[in-house]
Amino acid sequence: MTPPTRKPQDGVPAPSAPERTAASAPRRRDARLNRDRLVVSARAQFAQYGIDASLEEIARQAEVGVATLYRNFSTRDDLVRALYDLALAELHAVRGEIEAAPTPWEALVVYTERVAEWLVADPSLPPILRRMAQLDPSARPAAEFDGFIASLVARAKKDGTLRRDVDAVDLAVLVTMVGSLGGLGDGYAGQWRRQLSIVLDGLRAADAPRRKLPGRPLDVKDYQATVHGLTRRAARAAR
Repeated sequence: MTPPTRKPQDGVPAPSAPERTAASAPRRRDARLNRDRLVVSARAQFAQYGIDASLEEIARQAEVGVATLYRNFSTRDDLVRALYDLALAELHAVRGEIEAAPTPWEALVVYTERVAEWLVADPSLPPILRRMAQLDPSARPAAEFDGFIASLVARAKKDGTLRRDVDAVDLAVLVTMVGSLGGLGDGYAGQWRRQLSIVLDGLRAADAPRRKLPGRPLDVKDYQATVHGLTRRAARAAR
């Protein structure tokens, strides 16, 4: 049976197709904004409390209802997968910048700087990566990127700028160590460039020139202030 044609009510004509499309556009924008807010909130909560952080609190911090969270992410692990996919996209986005570096060594510097900065800026990444390894141990979506870095390492060794007894896994471990400063508070996070420069000096071939270290080290008082809670003094030292 054909449904009846909608009739105008109170003298107001039914909206045309273009009008209905225009009305739905703000709803789509709102849905995208809600999802974006949930992603930001989830990253903050996972960074602070781990993957088992409260989903209700994630929704509250995003200023949406729990039902909105579940409309976007049916389960906690769906949310983890979405954050993981975003992280991989961010990582692969720097590949062009790495490839544009003029030498293999400078390409490795760009790689370590960008990954360390990425980890410092988003401390939720380590727990997300650990959960994904549990969800699907066989998945290796970053394998292509790993091979790309391994080829850079081989080229840097060949031209004599990288010490010959390190490999791509060493770089991954070291940059992860530096990036972990992001999970220790702002006083530590502000030190990552200096610490990475020390790491890079250790990776250079013995006769390679050393760059001046950025920033300055924390003195004992600054360090203690950072350990026991960020103060203005420690914040200034971290810059």
